[in-house]
This record gives sequence, C-alpha cells and structure tokens, in this order.
Amino acid sequence: MSLKIGVPAETHPGERRIPVVPDVVKKYQGLGAHVMMQTGAGVPAHYRDDAFAEISVVDDAQSVFGEAEVVLCVQPPTPESIAAMKPGSVLLGMLQPWADAERVKLLQEKQITAFALELLPRISRSQSMDALSSQAAVAGYECALIAADHSPKFFPMLTYAAGTIRPAKVLVIGAGVAGLQAIATARRIGAMVEAYDVRPETREQIESLGAKFVDTGVAAAGTGGYARELTDEEKAKQTERLAKAVAQCDALITTAAIPGRKAPRIISADMIAKMKAGAVVVDMAAESGGNVEGTVAGEKVWINDVLVIGPTHITSRMPVHASEMYAKNLFNFISPFIKDGALALDWEDEVMAGCCLTHAGEVRHAGVKQILGL
Repeated sequence: MSLKIGVPAETHPGERRIPVVPDVVKKYQGLGAHVMMQTGAGVPAHYRDDAFAEISVVDDAQSVFGEAEVVLCVQPPTPESIAAMKPGSVLLGMLQPWADAERVKLLQEKQITAFALELLPRISRSQSMDALSSQAAVAGYECALIAADHSPKFFPMLTYAAGTIRPAKVLVIGAGVAGLQAIATARRIGAMVEAYDVRPETREQIESLGAKFVDTGVAAAGTGGYARELTDEEKAKQTERLAKAVAQCDALITTAAIPGRKAPRIISADMIAKMKAGAVVVDMAAESGGNVEGTVAGEKVWINDVLVIGPTHITSRMPVHASEMYAKNLFNFISPFIKDGALALDWEDEVMAGCCLTHAGEVRHAGVKQILGL
C-alpha cells in the first residue's frame, strides 16, 4: 500500500499558500506516494482541485488528518486537527516551535513525529529545503513593492520635457535573504539604495547589488548566519549613526528578525520624527513586534507626516510562486526518505534529526525544550 500524503486546507486567517502544487504532486506520485487533499485547499493560491491529477479529494480536514501518514502544512494545525492525527504519523511544515508550548506537548502526547522547517540546520545540504529563506525572498520582494506603491515619489529617475526627476532614496535595514531581495527589487525599479546590517560580512553582498553600505561601526555577527543581540552601548552607537541615514531616505524598509524571539527595535520615534515629510516606512517584522516604534501589525499609521506600514501575511500576497517555492522545500526534505512508496526515516541524517521537534512521545529538539521549559 502506497504512502498517503495529506494536504488539509489552511484555516489561519490571511493564509493563502498551499504546501503542494501540481508539479510537486507528480513528483510524490513518481516516488510511489498517494496524495489526498481537502476540497478547495488550493483555491486561495489559485489552484483549483482539477489542477491536481490523480489525487483523492475529501470534503473535510479531519479525514485528511485522520487518514494521512504524512501531513503537509503551511501554518501549524489546530489542537483539534492534531488530536485527529494517527499516532506515529508525520507532520511537516512551518510549525512555529517556539510559539506554543501546549501545541508541542500535544504533538508529544499524540506520538506525532513533527518536523519544523524553522529548525533546519544551516548547512549547505539543507539550502534546497530552507523554507525560511525561500519565503523571506518573497517577503523582501513584496516589501519593496509596497514601499514603491505608497511613496509619493517616483522610485526611478524620470526625464520629461521640463527637466529631470531625481530617483527616490531607499534605505533597507537588515541584509538577510529578505533584505537582499528588497535591495535588489528597489534597485530594479530604479531607486538609489542604501542598506545596513550589524553583520559586517554583509557589506560585500549589499554592494554587489549596487547599494551603498551604511557603516555605523557596530558589528554583531552571531551564529547560524543570524545577528546576535546588541549591548546597550552598541545600540546607542548604532542609533546615532543610523539616524542620519534614516533622516535622508524617502522610503525605509526594515527586515531585521531573530528566529523565536521578538523583533529587535531599531527605529525609534525620534528617528521617525526626523524623517522627510511624505516618507514611507515598511516594517516587515510587524508580526513579531516590529523593528519600528509605532508600527501596528496589519495597519497603516501616520506618524506626523510619515506613513508607517505594518504588513502581515506578506508571502500570501503572492501565493502562486510562494506556494511553488515552499512546496519544493517540503519535497526536497521528505523525498529522500520515501522509498518504494513507503516512508523510511533515517535518524542518522543530520538534516532530518536536526529539525525534528517531536518523535515517539519525546520533544527531540533541545533548543525548543529549553525555551519552552519542557
């Protein structure tokens, strides 16, 4: 009997992505697996049921959770859905492992083998599975477009009969995947771009995209490619030098985030007060607390004459390609363990073991156990 892979409809408000797309379903089928999907699961991402060939379509989510041996998801399932899963089945997706101790306990109690892609080891072999990076690229692209759409200025230089309009100046804070994509997109549109990151090694990446690196004299390289938290003295130095660049820009895009923690506050109300009239701020970290003082998640707020935007569900603004990228990440993770139509997990594999959240009634990830006190 072939491995049954289940795809329930996402229920989280604002979520439009799906964890499989038609081309990836064919790849699962080529490995001998069978895909079952809840009716209409792909519709928010513009994939109708008839776009998926040779799958089983079921009417309710509980049937998917109750029958599938592997469940693929974008957002973590509800407690009711987890309770419906078969003991020993596999849950794979973005499970927000640090966010909810009760959810982790329920996965543990139900004997679910849960793989959270947020826990993926940062090694070369895992790059094709890195959903954080693929979705961050979507978010960075979208934030640049949001800034351009709301700016009262042209991003590119414009020559017309009466003269020349200077290009807008964009400042991007954070040069991870999202920040670099925001830089590249703003540059493609034609803006002059400056960027800042506390990790000094990003300077070369920023400049390779045609942007100017803002040097504050503060370096905070951390582990796993992420920045560490700054000391109070470093924060003061950073603030002083960064404020000058913020005051000169027409659009500010902030992308700084620390996985599993509240977003670092980088832009103060005083910095916002000194920005140009009509300037636009797009805070990509709004959902995790925001990089900007005054950001309200899901809203547009005027602070003096500066528009501060706190977009949420950014990747769902482009659900077709975001879903395609995410679906390939999931497939690249699980496909090596599907052999002859059956699942054969390999606990010697460092990628698989590294992002295992729960298995056989245990919380397997030491970092999650420590943060949640489990």
